[in-house]
Amino acid sequence: MKAPVTGSLMHSSITQRHFGSPASHLRSVAFLEGLSYVVLLFVAVPLKYLGDLPIAVSVVGPVHGTLFAWLGLLVVGGLTSRDRSMGWGIKIMAAAVLPFGIFVIDRGLRAEVNDQGRETVSGGE
Repeated sequence: MKAPVTGSLMHSSITQRHFGSPASHLRSVAFLEGLSYVVLLFVAVPLKYLGDLPIAVSVVGPVHGTLFAWLGLLVVGGLTSRDRSMGWGIKIMAAAVLPFGIFVIDRGLRAEVNDQGRETVSGGE
């Protein structure tokens, strides 16, 4: 019989799943960055200009900027320590500046996570 999952155990499982490997870390941050960009463009900016609520951009803008910088650092890390091609990095950063771009390339990022998981299970790391 399985023991009930406690809060810290569940938190650990979620952290491991989304940030446990370099590929899953990149994919998770890319998703959050893409989501923040869509919220910035399609919620915060209209609220600023149509609803006279500039606070929306003041809140969402820095969050998006931080996530974009974090994604850039992860891409640079992938280029240097994981021997990824320059095309790989350009594709991710180009997708990050296009609305919904990260969601378009997510299938490739998911495949990287799955490939890395198979390597780990088979004894790669």
